[in-house]
Amino acid sequence: MSGGPDSLALLLLANAAVPERLAVATVDHGLRPESASEAAMVAELCAAYGIPHEILNVKVAAGNLQDRARKARYAALAGWMARSGLTALATGHHADDQAETLIMRLNRGSGVAGLAGVRARGVVPGTDLALLRPLIGWRREELARIVEASGIEPAQDPSNDDPRFDRARIREALKEADWLDVQGVAASAAFLAEAEGVMQWATQREWNEAVKVGEGEIVYTPAAPQPIRMRIIARAIGILGGEPRLSAVARLMQRLRNGKDATLGGVVARVDKGSWTFRREPPRRIKGPD
Repeated sequence: MSGGPDSLALLLLANAAVPERLAVATVDHGLRPESASEAAMVAELCAAYGIPHEILNVKVAAGNLQDRARKARYAALAGWMARSGLTALATGHHADDQAETLIMRLNRGSGVAGLAGVRARGVVPGTDLALLRPLIGWRREELARIVEASGIEPAQDPSNDDPRFDRARIREALKEADWLDVQGVAASAAFLAEAEGVMQWATQREWNEAVKVGEGEIVYTPAAPQPIRMRIIARAIGILGGEPRLSAVARLMQRLRNGKDATLGGVVARVDKGSWTFRREPPRRIKGPD
């Protein structure tokens, strides 16, 4: 937990509900001068409540700052859980986070998987450990009131209001949109999560019934609708070592439907009667001097 109002509310509620089954970790990304003192504040608070606490220091690689920080955070938390014998991680995501995520992804043209937003239950990235979001039905202001009533002064991360980040700009815009029902938007994201579960089920069934994995190749005889076919293609390319984007998969599939071979992510896709065969692209031969 970061020491912000959302995570502090989660701590207070969890301590009231399951005080004997709770441990806390604070990830210090080292991106702000105040982060070390904020982590120390959380440690002191947990000590006062008798809750085990650990500070996890991580380094964030250059690039997409928020995405890299998220990946580093979950990797550190997974290691902490393994060391501590913990089987589930709870985070402070709430209904406003859900609405912001859905609108961000709508703005980017995301498919069903992206529009499903954050789910009430998932897995810690890269593991099979449970990831729980027990506050997903709560509003931000409700959680802030819980913290205020406790007399604790939460930490404030200035990046939450930094207009360089998409989420901060959308959050600011939503403050003015009093016509928007945030909990309604969050509910829609939950319904989309259910739809994504159906898509995953249908994709696995299509894979089981229409895909043959051989030595160095994957043969797919498509029978399902287009959205499922795209997922099958993406999985096949991923297995063969590629990392395809959804838009690129859509273009490749269109070529295959038109009877044309194609290459994507180092994988060659060929049309063979009613099937599509995927193989790794052979290494290019470098011609030496004569």
